[in-house]
Amino acid sequence: MPKVCSPVPSRGAADAPLLDRLVLSAIPSAVVLVDERLRFAYVNPAGEHMLGASDTYLRGHALEELVAADAHVAALVGEVRARGHSVSDYGVALATKRGDRHLVDLHLSPVGDPPTHVLILLHPCSVARQLDQQLANRSAARSVTQLAAMLAHEVKNPLSGIRGAAQLLEGSLEPEDRQLVQLICDETDRVVALVGRMEQFTENRPIRTEAVNVHRVLEHVRRLAETGFGRNLKLIERYDPSLPSVAGDRDQLVQVFLNLVKNACEAASETGSEVCLVTHYRHGLRVGQKNSRERLELPITVEIWDDGPGVPEDLTLDVFDPFVTGKPKGTGLGLSLVAKIVNDHGGVVDFQNHAHGTVFRVSLPAHSDGRGPGG
Repeated sequence: MPKVCSPVPSRGAADAPLLDRLVLSAIPSAVVLVDERLRFAYVNPAGEHMLGASDTYLRGHALEELVAADAHVAALVGEVRARGHSVSDYGVALATKRGDRHLVDLHLSPVGDPPTHVLILLHPCSVARQLDQQLANRSAARSVTQLAAMLAHEVKNPLSGIRGAAQLLEGSLEPEDRQLVQLICDETDRVVALVGRMEQFTENRPIRTEAVNVHRVLEHVRRLAETGFGRNLKLIERYDPSLPSVAGDRDQLVQVFLNLVKNACEAASETGSEVCLVTHYRHGLRVGQKNSRERLELPITVEIWDDGPGVPEDLTLDVFDPFVTGKPKGTGLGLSLVAKIVNDHGGVVDFQNHAHGTVFRVSLPAHSDGRGPGG
């Protein structure tokens, strides 16, 4: 008698652990399970990638062996165990012992009855909010271009006329009044120089892109910093060696990262402070293109971390706008120029304050022929 196929049996309790593991493995955010002694009990593939170690290796190791001196995470785990309910925290800077840094939203929940373990979900910090801010920064870059064109046309020429008229008057004035003429000339020269800096924003021609090794760009910037404004600080490089080439203009990218590293060094709290240059590949970040339905992928991510006081709260929404600055003698043009150049490259720039300072993040397109580090 031929064998008849039997129906698929209903799933029993024995199948639940397998299903749970499959679900956890499919979650794109890092999932970590720790026991009552803060030892790893399980790490999903996304967690393995974030921590730089396999689930097999991590099991039994203490959390503090992988996460660099992060008492905040340990405190949250203790709160979950003590209260028996879930806890969330946002914008947490997480550093691993191998030097990687991540800005994450944390969600912790008790597991078991009674709870014996704590499940930790680490999600890249507020990606939707970052994209909203990045698109606003693009608009700011375009507004700078329009303002620069207006200033160059409407202000520079009249200022030259004012300076010339003041010089003509100088010969007919008493010596004590000539100081006023010199003051007029000095101030008009200062404004003309400022407008000259603004003219950097008026270039609207498409950039000529080529394959650029962003690590060589950053190494060049680091060398410049170490011989000048960053000589009293510790500059740390944490690079993804498999990063492909960027599609961009090498000199303009040097200007972008030189501005960001200079700002980070100036914000650093004291001599010996750290400024960290980080690169990594980020999947899935796409933004719309102007006058096009196509969406551009921006996988090349460069982060500049500092341990300064952070961007003042009243400037966070306008920090990339022209003439917005928290520096006593700043012009407020450096970050505006950064936003314009990154926008010209089809990329986005954003920042976030965290518990120990600020991180500025630049996302750029990969070169179409980039198959690995090079350029």
